[in-house]
Amino acid sequence: MTPSNTPVVYGTEDVLISLCNSVTRVLSIATQGPVHYSGMVQRITKTCLKPDIGCFVLFDGGFSGLVIINFSAAAAMEIYERYMLSMGMSESDLAGSFTADEVGNVMGELMNQVVGDFTGKVRRELQTHITQNQPKMLVINQQVVLSVDANLDQPEARRVSFYTASNNIFYLELAIDRTQFVKLCDFEPQDAPDPDALMAEAAAAPAAAAPAPSATDDDTQALLKSLGM
Repeated sequence: MTPSNTPVVYGTEDVLISLCNSVTRVLSIATQGPVHYSGMVQRITKTCLKPDIGCFVLFDGGFSGLVIINFSAAAAMEIYERYMLSMGMSESDLAGSFTADEVGNVMGELMNQVVGDFTGKVRRELQTHITQNQPKMLVINQQVVLSVDANLDQPEARRVSFYTASNNIFYLELAIDRTQFVKLCDFEPQDAPDPDALMAEAAAAPAAAAPAPSATDDDTQALLKSLGM
């Protein structure tokens, strides 16, 4: 409880903001360029996969839900190209169309990183655990709308607009069961682990664990030396 005895409540919008921040963080790092989202959110009645590239992930555990990201062809190609170029691939080796398997595979991997970042924050900040399935990426080059059944009891759905560095647009849709997290006691959310720091700590551990030579060992060596051994 806070000093005013008013409980801190985390609802759908708070979960959505956390997810949106994961999208911007992962894609901004991957593309080496700014990705941002609209300050306005839409309340929608259902989530759908739409052209040109749609990706969805189901998660379950502390709460259940569905995440869908619908990319336009221009947004998907920009993210794919900037990501691959930042990884050292030459421009001549890039796929030329958003329908290429390579584009779908890359976008699926980035989606996996986004949801992985989000589930990590849920574990640290809300002190609960959710699991995800493997992201499913579909290239939809016709005007087809597909609905994904997430088997939610009391679904709440939201849509947020995102913009790439070149102002190409894509949309995130979130559907989760109606739920609230109430903070019962004060706690400090854990910081995200730093992989570089963990690797440095692991490398230093064997050296720290090596036992220092004792005085008894020194005496033994001196005795053996005096005996000519």
